[in-house]
Amino acid sequence: MRALDTNVLARFFVDDADDAQAAKQRPAAIAALAERSFVSVTVLLELEWVMRGFYELPTKDISRVFLALASIGHVTLEDRDAVLVAVDGLGKGLDFADALHLARSSRAYGFVTFDRRLARRAKGLALAPPVELLS
Repeated sequence: MRALDTNVLARFFVDDADDAQAAKQRPAAIAALAERSFVSVTVLLELEWVMRGFYELPTKDISRVFLALASIGHVTLEDRDAVLVAVDGLGKGLDFADALHLARSSRAYGFVTFDRRLARRAKGLALAPPVELLS
C-alpha cells in the first residue's frame, strides 16, 4: 500500500484543462489510485483547501469528491468514520477543517474555541462534543 499526497488526489479528481502540467500528470494519478492506497487526514485537509481555495469548487462538489474517494474499496482513509462525519458537517455549512476537528474529538466532553462562527453553527447543529466559545 502506498500513501497518496494532495497533488495526486487533486490531479485525479480535478480535470484542469487550463493546466498543461496537470494534464501530463493526470494519467499517473489515475494509475496510482488504481492500486491499494492510503490517504491521511492531513492530506484530506489540504485537498479540501486546494479544491475550495485554488479551484474554487462549490461545497457540494467537494463533498462528492470525498464521498467518491471513501467509496473506493482499495483506498484506506485514515479515521474514515470521522472523515465521513466531517463531510456531513461540510454539507451542513461547517468549515471542513472545523468539522473534522470536532469529529476527531469525539472522546472529549467539550471542544473550546474562540471562533464565534464555529460555536454558533455547531450549537445550531447540536454537534458532539458540544462547542464552548471562550471570550
